[in-house]
Parts: sequence; C-alpha cells; structure tokens
Amino acid sequence: MNILVIGGCGYTGSVLVKDLLEDGHQVVVFDAAWFGSHLSSHSNLTVKFGDIRSDELPMEGIEAVFHLANVANDPSVDLAPTLSWEVNVLATMRVMEAAIHAGVQSFIFASSGSVYGVKEELEVTEDLELVPISVYNKTKMVAERVLLSYKDQIKTWIVRPATVCGLSPRMRLDLSVNLLTFQALKNLKITVFGGDQVRPNIHVDDLSRVYRHILSGKAPAGVYNAGFENISIMEMAKTIASRTGAEIAVSESNDPRSYRQSSKKLLSTGFVPSKKVSMAVEELVSMFERGELVDRDEWHTVKSMVAKGLA
Repeated sequence: MNILVIGGCGYTGSVLVKDLLEDGHQVVVFDAAWFGSHLSSHSNLTVKFGDIRSDELPMEGIEAVFHLANVANDPSVDLAPTLSWEVNVLATMRVMEAAIHAGVQSFIFASSGSVYGVKEELEVTEDLELVPISVYNKTKMVAERVLLSYKDQIKTWIVRPATVCGLSPRMRLDLSVNLLTFQALKNLKITVFGGDQVRPNIHVDDLSRVYRHILSGKAPAGVYNAGFENISIMEMAKTIASRTGAEIAVSESNDPRSYRQSSKKLLSTGFVPSKKVSMAVEELVSMFERGELVDRDEWHTVKSMVAKGLA
C-alpha cells in the first residue's frame, strides 16, 4: 500500500514509519522536521520536508494517510497558542481536503485521550461528552469535529492515545514515564507532584500496532481510545523506583486532573496490547546503561520550539 505519514519524523511517527516499512508498504513522510529527522534510509521510503500549513502535500498515488503532525501537549501549546490553532486545526482541515481531492481511501488521525477533560467515571468511553480544559485539548476536539464532518467522503478514524512511553528514534523526555525514569536514573530521586492523579498509558510500540491494526481493516471507521494502563503518578513512580533504586519525594500539586480511558471498543476488534509501562522503564534503563539516554534539548518539545524560534 502507498501510505503518507504526516509527522513521520516525530516520536510516534518514527516508530510507525519503521514498522510500516517492515510490513512491506511504500511510505512517504511529510514533516517540518522541527525536532530533526532520525529515520533510516530505505528503498521504500521517501522523506519530504515541508509545512502542512502552506506547502504542497504529496498526495498523488496515496491510498492511506496517517496524520500525526501537531503541536503536542499543554506546555507546548501554551507557549505558542496561535501556531497551535493553525497547525492542529486549520492545517488539519487542509490536509483532509487535499486527501479527499486526491482520492485517498483512508484517513487516520492522532487525537488525544485528554479531550475528555476531568471525568469521575471509571470507564471513560468514546461516547462520553468531551469537556477539554486546556487549549491543547480544545484544538484536538475541534480538529476531530472538523474531520468527522467529512466522514461521508472518506473513511475516517480518530485515535485518542493515552500518554505514550518507551523508546523511539526521536526520543521524548517530557512524557511522564520517560521523564520520571530519566530523572530517577540521573538523580536517583523522583519528584512527584501530588501523586494521586491517574494517567492512562500506552507503549509507543503498541500505539504503532494500533495504527497498523486500523490500516489492516480490522476496526470499522470511527473513534477509538488507545490506552491500556490507568495508573496513578505515585504507582508509576514506585514502579520506576523499584527498578532504579531512586528515592521518591512528594510535593504539593496544583494540577488535580485525572485521565482514565477504557479501550474496550478497540479491544473488541481483536487488538491485543503487548507492552506495559514496566517494559518501557526497562528499555529506558538499558538505554541509560549503554550511555545513550542523555538529556538533549531536542528530546524536549518546549526547549526545541524555543530554540527554533517557534514561540
């Protein structure tokens, strides 16, 4: 299949592209490369650099589009809210219209599990009301609604991933599991703010598998949660401390938000997750012990945006 991955140089995109190539697909990556490109060359891979807000999108001959490009997470969006609305919403509509015009058959969009806002329900399912409480969450919700307005013209999937963890060619150390594990390894101390907040998690390898599961046609078009471990920040810290021997220090938090996800809808299509948070921690520890897990600015989204003058 001929596949376009928009945002294929990113944290999740780099893993997905590698896996799609191993599956035998022809892959085109379109990315602004704000955080560099760590993709390995491959005979079936074409990488084109450009801005989804204005540059021509390489849609010719494409059968499926994965749209992963966005200004990600609350701190990054708060840093550049206008840019975030342009990229996350307006450019997303532009990408969808280009895909429809080119006759693309399938459109798979990376939203966020945080669009639900604060929920008391233990089973946060796809049919619950979206009450986003941050600008980032709002951009994702609006983008979803824009894309779903085209669903009669193109098969459309909305994936709402949990917080992602694990290794990627383009690492991120500003995601909870990765951040706390690196903190533990570097300082032998983990600082937990609050600790009772619950976060859903998904390993980046499993998220890639979710996208490929959808591509295979095993999940009907629609909206899907993708998160398989709802654990508190304190539970997460204890898992990391048990592996690293780090001390846990608790500080007061002004962020009481808890996010839970039920992914029963996705699981009902035959998807089976294969990796847990503890496996991501083990991978990060091994990387650190090899001397490869170091604190680089490009592994932090906000630092990278500031350095590139994007905020």
